[in-house]
Amino acid sequence: MHRVVALCLDGLVAFDLTAPAQAFGLAARPGGEPLYGFSTCSLGGAEVRTTSGFGIVPQAGLGALRRADTVVVPGYAGLLEPPPGEALAALRAAGRRGARVLSVCTGAFALAHAGLLDGRRATTHWAWAGELARRFPVLAVDPDALFVDEGEALTSAGLSAGIDLSLHVIRKDFGVAAGERVARHMVAAPHREGGQAQFFKPASAAAGGSLEPTRRWAVERLDEPLDVAAMSSHAGVSPRTFARRFREETGTTPLQWLLTQRVLEARRLLEESDLPVETVAWQVGFGTAASLRDHFRRATATTPTAYRRSFRPAEA
Repeated sequence: MHRVVALCLDGLVAFDLTAPAQAFGLAARPGGEPLYGFSTCSLGGAEVRTTSGFGIVPQAGLGALRRADTVVVPGYAGLLEPPPGEALAALRAAGRRGARVLSVCTGAFALAHAGLLDGRRATTHWAWAGELARRFPVLAVDPDALFVDEGEALTSAGLSAGIDLSLHVIRKDFGVAAGERVARHMVAAPHREGGQAQFFKPASAAAGGSLEPTRRWAVERLDEPLDVAAMSSHAGVSPRTFARRFREETGTTPLQWLLTQRVLEARRLLEESDLPVETVAWQVGFGTAASLRDHFRRATATTPTAYRRSFRPAEA
Protein backbone atom coordinates (compact mmCIF):
# COMPACT_ATOMS: atom_id res chain seq x y z
CA MET A 1 0.00 0.00 0.00
CA HIS A 2 1.24 3.47 -0.91
CA ARG A 3 1.95 5.38 2.31
CA VAL A 4 0.93 9.06 2.44
CA VAL A 5 2.00 11.10 5.47
CA ALA A 6 0.87 14.67 6.11
CA LEU A 7 3.25 16.99 7.96
CA CYS A 8 1.16 19.21 10.23
CA LEU A 9 2.78 22.55 11.05
CA ASP A 10 1.58 24.98 13.70
CA GLY A 11 -1.17 27.25 12.39
CA LEU A 12 -2.46 24.43 10.20
CA VAL A 13 -5.30 25.15 7.75
CA ALA A 14 -7.60 22.26 8.66
CA PHE A 15 -9.33 22.05 5.28
CA ASP A 16 -5.96 21.71 3.54
CA LEU A 17 -5.34 18.59 5.64
CA THR A 18 -8.77 17.01 5.49
CA ALA A 19 -9.20 17.40 1.70
CA PRO A 20 -6.27 15.11 0.78
CA ALA A 21 -6.98 12.88 3.78
CA GLN A 22 -10.50 12.27 2.47
CA ALA A 23 -9.40 11.79 -1.14
CA PHE A 24 -6.57 9.36 -0.45
CA GLY A 25 -8.61 7.60 2.22
CA LEU A 26 -11.44 6.93 -0.23
CA ALA A 27 -9.22 5.69 -3.07
CA ALA A 28 -9.80 1.97 -3.53
CA ARG A 29 -9.87 -0.77 -6.12
CA PRO A 30 -13.28 -1.78 -7.56
CA GLY A 31 -13.43 -4.56 -4.96
CA GLY A 32 -12.94 -2.10 -2.10
CA GLU A 33 -9.27 -2.72 -1.28
CA PRO A 34 -7.68 0.59 -0.21
CA LEU A 35 -4.93 2.00 -2.41
CA TYR A 36 -3.33 4.34 0.13
CA GLY A 37 -2.62 4.47 3.82
CA PHE A 38 -2.95 8.06 5.11
CA SER A 39 -1.48 9.26 8.40
CA THR A 40 -0.35 12.48 10.06
CA CYS A 41 2.74 13.66 11.90
CA SER A 42 4.12 16.73 13.64
CA LEU A 43 7.23 17.81 15.50
CA GLY A 44 7.39 15.38 18.43
CA GLY A 45 3.86 14.21 17.66
CA ALA A 46 2.63 17.30 19.51
CA GLU A 47 -0.78 18.90 19.08
CA VAL A 48 -0.86 21.68 16.50
CA ARG A 49 -3.13 24.70 16.44
CA THR A 50 -5.34 25.32 13.44
CA THR A 51 -6.59 28.53 11.90
CA SER A 52 -10.12 27.30 12.66
CA GLY A 53 -9.67 27.64 16.41
CA PHE A 54 -9.25 24.01 17.41
CA GLY A 55 -6.24 21.76 17.82
CA ILE A 56 -5.28 18.56 16.02
CA VAL A 57 -3.23 15.77 17.55
CA PRO A 58 -1.27 13.96 14.80
CA GLN A 59 -0.62 10.23 14.99
CA ALA A 60 3.19 10.30 15.02
CA GLY A 61 6.37 12.33 15.18
CA LEU A 62 8.63 13.30 12.31
CA GLY A 63 9.99 9.76 12.09
CA ALA A 64 6.86 8.86 10.11
CA LEU A 65 8.28 10.81 7.15
CA ARG A 66 11.08 8.25 6.84
CA ARG A 67 8.51 5.64 5.79
CA ALA A 68 6.37 7.85 3.54
CA ASP A 69 6.06 7.27 -0.20
CA THR A 70 4.28 10.64 -0.53
CA VAL A 71 4.57 13.58 1.87
CA VAL A 72 1.74 16.12 2.01
CA VAL A 73 2.32 19.59 3.51
CA PRO A 74 -1.02 21.37 4.10
CA GLY A 75 -1.25 25.15 4.30
CA TYR A 76 -0.24 26.87 7.52
CA ALA A 77 -0.32 30.37 8.93
CA GLY A 78 3.26 31.16 9.98
CA LEU A 79 4.63 30.93 6.46
CA LEU A 80 6.89 34.01 6.52
CA GLU A 81 9.28 32.34 8.98
CA PRO A 82 10.93 28.99 8.17
CA PRO A 83 9.36 25.95 9.87
CA PRO A 84 11.37 24.36 12.70
CA GLY A 85 14.76 23.06 11.59
CA GLU A 86 13.86 19.46 12.47
CA ALA A 87 10.83 19.61 10.18
CA LEU A 88 12.87 21.02 7.29
CA ALA A 89 15.56 18.38 7.79
CA ALA A 90 12.91 15.64 7.72
CA LEU A 91 11.44 17.06 4.50
CA ARG A 92 14.87 17.24 2.86
CA ALA A 93 15.64 13.67 3.89
CA ALA A 94 12.36 12.47 2.42
CA GLY A 95 13.13 14.26 -0.84
CA ARG A 96 16.66 12.84 -1.02
CA ARG A 97 15.47 9.26 -0.72
CA GLY A 98 12.93 9.76 -3.51
CA ALA A 99 9.65 10.38 -1.69
CA ARG A 100 7.14 12.46 -3.63
CA VAL A 101 6.26 15.75 -1.93
CA LEU A 102 3.14 17.78 -2.52
CA SER A 103 1.73 20.89 -0.91
CA VAL A 104 -1.70 22.42 -0.53
CA CYS A 105 -2.02 26.21 -0.53
CA THR A 106 0.69 27.89 1.57
CA GLY A 107 2.32 24.53 2.30
CA ALA A 108 4.43 25.45 -0.74
CA PHE A 109 6.38 27.84 1.51
CA ALA A 110 7.57 24.91 3.65
CA LEU A 111 8.72 22.99 0.58
CA ALA A 112 10.48 26.13 -0.67
CA HIS A 113 12.19 26.70 2.70
CA ALA A 114 13.41 23.08 2.50
CA GLY A 115 14.82 23.69 -0.99
CA LEU A 116 12.59 21.03 -2.56
CA LEU A 117 11.18 23.44 -5.15
CA ASP A 118 14.47 24.97 -6.28
CA GLY A 119 14.52 25.39 -10.06
CA ARG A 120 10.95 24.11 -10.42
CA ARG A 121 7.59 25.57 -11.36
CA ALA A 122 5.24 25.96 -8.40
CA THR A 123 2.00 27.58 -7.33
CA THR A 124 0.17 28.52 -4.15
CA HIS A 125 -2.91 30.49 -3.15
CA TRP A 126 -3.20 33.48 -5.46
CA ALA A 127 -3.04 35.92 -2.52
CA TRP A 128 0.42 34.60 -1.54
CA ALA A 129 1.89 33.81 -4.96
CA GLY A 130 3.69 37.16 -5.21
CA GLU A 131 5.25 36.70 -1.78
CA LEU A 132 6.41 33.18 -2.70
CA ALA A 133 8.05 34.52 -5.87
CA ARG A 134 9.75 37.39 -4.00
CA ARG A 135 11.14 35.24 -1.22
CA PHE A 136 12.27 32.38 -3.45
CA PRO A 137 13.47 33.78 -6.80
CA VAL A 138 14.83 30.34 -7.80
CA LEU A 139 11.20 29.22 -8.22
CA ALA A 140 9.08 29.82 -11.31
CA VAL A 141 5.81 30.72 -9.57
CA ASP A 142 2.59 30.42 -11.57
CA PRO A 143 0.03 32.59 -9.70
CA ASP A 144 -2.93 31.36 -11.74
CA ALA A 145 -2.60 27.57 -11.86
CA LEU A 146 -4.80 25.28 -9.79
CA PHE A 147 -1.87 22.95 -9.37
CA VAL A 148 1.56 22.28 -10.86
CA ASP A 149 2.99 18.79 -11.35
CA GLU A 150 6.79 18.75 -11.50
CA GLY A 151 7.12 15.00 -11.10
CA GLU A 152 8.42 14.43 -7.57
CA ALA A 153 7.27 17.85 -6.34
CA LEU A 154 3.67 19.00 -6.77
CA THR A 155 2.05 22.20 -5.49
CA SER A 156 -1.53 23.43 -5.49
CA ALA A 157 -3.51 26.59 -4.91
CA GLY A 158 -5.71 27.08 -1.87
CA LEU A 159 -8.41 24.99 -0.25
CA SER A 160 -10.45 23.16 -2.91
CA ALA A 161 -7.44 23.00 -5.24
CA GLY A 162 -6.07 20.45 -2.78
CA ILE A 163 -8.90 18.17 -3.89
CA ASP A 164 -7.99 18.71 -7.55
CA LEU A 165 -4.34 17.88 -6.89
CA SER A 166 -5.22 14.79 -4.84
CA LEU A 167 -7.49 13.49 -7.61
CA HIS A 168 -4.75 14.20 -10.15
CA VAL A 169 -2.27 12.13 -8.11
CA ILE A 170 -4.75 9.24 -7.74
CA ARG A 171 -5.36 9.22 -11.50
CA LYS A 172 -1.62 9.35 -12.10
CA ASP A 173 -0.95 6.43 -9.73
CA PHE A 174 -3.92 4.17 -10.40
CA GLY A 175 -5.79 5.42 -13.48
CA VAL A 176 -8.80 7.54 -14.42
CA ALA A 177 -11.43 5.17 -13.04
CA ALA A 178 -9.90 5.19 -9.55
CA GLY A 179 -9.88 8.99 -9.52
CA GLU A 180 -13.46 9.22 -10.74
CA ARG A 181 -14.71 6.85 -8.03
CA VAL A 182 -13.22 9.19 -5.42
CA ALA A 183 -14.58 12.30 -7.17
CA ARG A 184 -18.12 10.88 -7.24
CA HIS A 185 -17.97 10.03 -3.54
CA MET A 186 -16.70 13.53 -2.71
CA VAL A 187 -19.20 15.18 -5.10
CA ALA A 188 -16.22 16.92 -6.72
CA ALA A 189 -15.38 17.76 -10.30
CA PRO A 190 -13.74 14.59 -11.65
CA HIS A 191 -11.09 16.44 -13.64
CA ARG A 192 -9.92 20.04 -13.51
CA GLU A 193 -6.71 20.77 -15.36
CA GLY A 194 -3.81 22.07 -13.31
CA GLY A 195 -3.46 25.02 -15.66
CA GLN A 196 -7.06 26.09 -15.12
CA ALA A 197 -7.36 29.56 -13.59
CA GLN A 198 -7.78 29.70 -9.81
CA PHE A 199 -10.86 31.90 -10.19
CA PHE A 200 -12.96 33.47 -12.93
CA LYS A 201 -11.92 36.92 -14.08
CA PRO A 202 -14.60 39.60 -13.47
CA ALA A 203 -14.48 40.45 -17.18
CA SER A 204 -15.82 37.01 -18.06
CA ALA A 205 -18.86 37.39 -15.84
CA ALA A 206 -19.53 40.84 -17.22
CA ALA A 207 -19.33 39.48 -20.76
CA GLY A 208 -22.07 36.95 -20.26
CA GLY A 209 -21.18 34.33 -17.67
CA SER A 210 -19.15 31.15 -17.60
CA LEU A 211 -18.39 29.03 -20.66
CA GLU A 212 -18.84 25.86 -18.59
CA PRO A 213 -22.09 24.91 -20.42
CA THR A 214 -20.19 24.91 -23.72
CA ARG A 215 -17.41 22.80 -22.23
CA ARG A 216 -19.99 20.26 -21.03
CA TRP A 217 -21.59 20.31 -24.48
CA ALA A 218 -18.22 19.67 -26.13
CA VAL A 219 -17.31 16.79 -23.81
CA GLU A 220 -20.50 14.99 -24.90
CA ARG A 221 -19.42 15.31 -28.58
CA LEU A 222 -15.74 14.39 -28.58
CA ASP A 223 -16.24 12.08 -31.57
CA GLU A 224 -17.31 15.05 -33.70
CA PRO A 225 -14.95 17.45 -35.57
CA LEU A 226 -15.09 20.17 -32.93
CA ASP A 227 -13.20 23.42 -33.38
CA VAL A 228 -13.27 26.97 -32.04
CA ALA A 229 -15.93 27.99 -34.56
CA ALA A 230 -18.30 25.23 -33.42
CA MET A 231 -17.78 25.92 -29.73
CA SER A 232 -18.06 29.70 -30.10
CA SER A 233 -21.28 29.23 -32.06
CA HIS A 234 -22.72 27.16 -29.22
CA ALA A 235 -21.66 29.84 -26.73
CA GLY A 236 -23.21 32.58 -28.88
CA VAL A 237 -20.08 34.72 -29.17
CA SER A 238 -17.48 35.39 -31.83
CA PRO A 239 -14.50 32.99 -32.12
CA ARG A 240 -12.12 35.73 -30.99
CA THR A 241 -14.19 36.57 -27.92
CA PHE A 242 -14.66 32.87 -27.17
CA ALA A 243 -10.92 32.17 -27.31
CA ARG A 244 -10.14 35.12 -25.03
CA ARG A 245 -12.77 34.24 -22.44
CA PHE A 246 -11.88 30.53 -22.61
CA ARG A 247 -8.27 31.26 -21.70
CA GLU A 248 -9.37 33.58 -18.88
CA GLU A 249 -11.51 30.82 -17.37
CA THR A 250 -9.31 27.78 -17.93
CA GLY A 251 -5.76 29.04 -18.37
CA THR A 252 -5.45 27.24 -21.70
CA THR A 253 -6.66 27.44 -25.29
CA PRO A 254 -9.88 25.78 -26.54
CA LEU A 255 -7.95 23.37 -28.79
CA GLN A 256 -5.47 22.36 -26.09
CA TRP A 257 -8.39 21.79 -23.74
CA LEU A 258 -10.07 19.60 -26.36
CA LEU A 259 -6.91 17.52 -26.75
CA THR A 260 -6.77 17.03 -22.98
CA GLN A 261 -10.41 15.93 -22.83
CA ARG A 262 -9.90 13.49 -25.70
CA VAL A 263 -6.87 11.93 -24.05
CA LEU A 264 -8.76 11.69 -20.76
CA GLU A 265 -11.67 9.91 -22.45
CA ALA A 266 -9.23 7.61 -24.24
CA ARG A 267 -7.68 6.70 -20.88
CA ARG A 268 -11.13 5.88 -19.52
CA LEU A 269 -12.03 3.66 -22.48
CA LEU A 270 -8.68 1.86 -22.36
CA GLU A 271 -9.25 1.10 -18.68
CA GLU A 272 -12.88 0.07 -18.87
CA SER A 273 -13.45 -1.54 -22.29
CA ASP A 274 -12.08 -4.14 -24.72
CA LEU A 275 -12.39 -1.74 -27.65
CA PRO A 276 -9.49 -1.90 -30.12
CA VAL A 277 -7.18 1.11 -30.09
CA GLU A 278 -8.47 2.10 -33.53
CA THR A 279 -12.05 2.23 -32.21
CA VAL A 280 -11.00 4.20 -29.14
CA ALA A 281 -9.27 6.71 -31.41
CA TRP A 282 -12.43 7.18 -33.45
CA GLN A 283 -14.74 7.47 -30.43
CA VAL A 284 -12.67 10.21 -28.77
CA GLY A 285 -12.21 12.25 -31.94
CA PHE A 286 -8.61 11.51 -32.91
CA GLY A 287 -9.71 9.67 -36.04
CA THR A 288 -6.79 7.27 -36.41
CA ALA A 289 -4.80 5.05 -34.08
CA ALA A 290 -1.62 6.83 -35.16
CA SER A 291 -3.03 10.22 -34.13
CA LEU A 292 -4.19 8.79 -30.79
CA ARG A 293 -0.78 7.27 -30.11
CA ASP A 294 0.97 10.54 -30.90
CA HIS A 295 -1.20 12.70 -28.63
CA PHE A 296 -1.42 10.01 -25.94
CA ARG A 297 2.34 9.66 -25.69
CA ARG A 298 2.78 13.44 -25.42
CA ALA A 299 0.24 13.62 -22.59
CA THR A 300 1.14 10.49 -20.62
CA ALA A 301 4.68 9.50 -21.73
CA THR A 302 3.39 6.02 -22.62
CA THR A 303 1.43 4.28 -25.37
CA PRO A 304 -2.29 3.39 -25.32
CA THR A 305 -1.42 -0.33 -25.25
CA ALA A 306 1.04 0.03 -22.37
CA TYR A 307 -1.42 2.23 -20.48
CA ARG A 308 -4.16 -0.39 -20.83
CA ARG A 309 -1.81 -3.09 -19.60
CA SER A 310 -0.86 -1.02 -16.53
CA PHE A 311 -4.20 0.42 -15.46
CA ARG A 312 -6.96 -1.90 -16.61
CA PRO A 313 -8.35 -3.65 -13.50
CA ALA A 314 -7.96 -7.41 -13.38
CA GLU A 315 -11.74 -7.68 -12.85
CA ALA A 316 -12.27 -6.25 -16.34
